[in-house]
Amino acid sequence: MRRILSIDGGGIKGVFPAAFLAAVEEFSSMPVREYFDLIVGTSTGGIIALGLGLGMTAGEILDLYRELGPTVFAKPRAGLFSRLTKPKYDAEPLRAALEGRFGDRKLGHSCTRHVIPSYNFAKGDIYLYKTAHYDDIHSDYKVPAVDVALHTAAAPLYFPVHRSAKGLPMVDGGVWCNNPVLVAVLEGTEILGWSPEEIRVLSLGCTESPLDCSGDSLPGGLRGWLKKDRLLDLFMSAQSTFATNAARLRLGRDKERLSRITRMVAPKAYALDGVKGIESLEGLGHDAARTGFPQLKEVFFSEKAEAFEPLRKPE
Repeated sequence: MRRILSIDGGGIKGVFPAAFLAAVEEFSSMPVREYFDLIVGTSTGGIIALGLGLGMTAGEILDLYRELGPTVFAKPRAGLFSRLTKPKYDAEPLRAALEGRFGDRKLGHSCTRHVIPSYNFAKGDIYLYKTAHYDDIHSDYKVPAVDVALHTAAAPLYFPVHRSAKGLPMVDGGVWCNNPVLVAVLEGTEILGWSPEEIRVLSLGCTESPLDCSGDSLPGGLRGWLKKDRLLDLFMSAQSTFATNAARLRLGRDKERLSRITRMVAPKAYALDGVKGIESLEGLGHDAARTGFPQLKEVFFSEKAEAFEPLRKPE
């Protein structure tokens, strides 16, 4: 059996999957990373994936989020002009926090296979950072893990576009695959050559909310769609639904091959930069693990995955 872990984007709401995985480690006998053959994550999910691959426990990653929230989202830019001309937050606190945990290690230092989505703003094309788990990967494994994290998490409006060492402007992978489960399944089936029958996927969301589509508040013009971030919520919900359904279709429509873990919460209960919700999100994640672990244990957390041997490693 080949096991894949897929983690959504969601800003500080990444506390939910981090807390879920931290609780799983309490219930099981090994670090989470040792159970999976491939770990894929977008934006905040990419940060979690990278942390796991670089040897952090899920509990340590949860500690990182407790640190990240108040530090990174402490000082939004003030003033209308600044907000209109610059992103809401400076990326330097995020960089400093990541450097404190990742150091100068590269993507290729990961002990598991990774796919981390980003977007090449200059080319107008998707960009997938990958460990050297197949022969066509000649450079990604040399990229500092901090830069990969900043590229996948450079959310428009929230953080500035992040330039790669080669000068490419990169933005958040969430603009095209906030839920990366389809990317994960295709990497397994089409790139690594695993058969759908042998794949099992654990897909972790960052909570979800029902869309506001009541009769008296259906949006019409620009004002209606922008109110309460309805347009953003619509795009994210539609992309996630498509990705999950398409991934299940590629796996043969057997629902047992893809387990989706998230929590439905009230609209606007949690924001991408809502640090006040950290404690509550942590509780939701732990509760999701407490109730879900007995069903997930046999498939995902009963035996160690095969050791990953990359084709190339950083010098």
